[in-house]
Amino acid sequence: MKKELTCIVCPMSCQITVEMNDAGEILAVTGNTCNRGENYARSEMTHPLRQLTSTVKITGADLSRLPVILSGDIPKERLFDVMKEINKVSVEAPVKVKDVMIANVCGLGVDVIASRSMEQKKL
Repeated sequence: MKKELTCIVCPMSCQITVEMNDAGEILAVTGNTCNRGENYARSEMTHPLRQLTSTVKITGADLSRLPVILSGDIPKERLFDVMKEINKVSVEAPVKVKDVMIANVCGLGVDVIASRSMEQKKL
């Protein structure tokens, strides 16, 4: 079985072909111009990881939503679990960039952190 991928690790966007046997073992990776592309393809085929950005509710600020990001990548199949936890959160201003909104979300070893600062609303 062959699978075609577009590498997203760098701007080269290599067209990578991964050849696998019936047991799901990778036999060959071709088309990449660097080792990062091969590592990406192997990971994508065996244990895909994703970064997640979203927003949480914030009160007492000029805006009603605070942008957040994960402190690291998570397994692709856990994206919806993490989003359920993020959707439960409401924070109060002020918040500083990199403040932890949810520690060790879903036991995955990554935190949900603020990706920008928001001051308290001025009256």
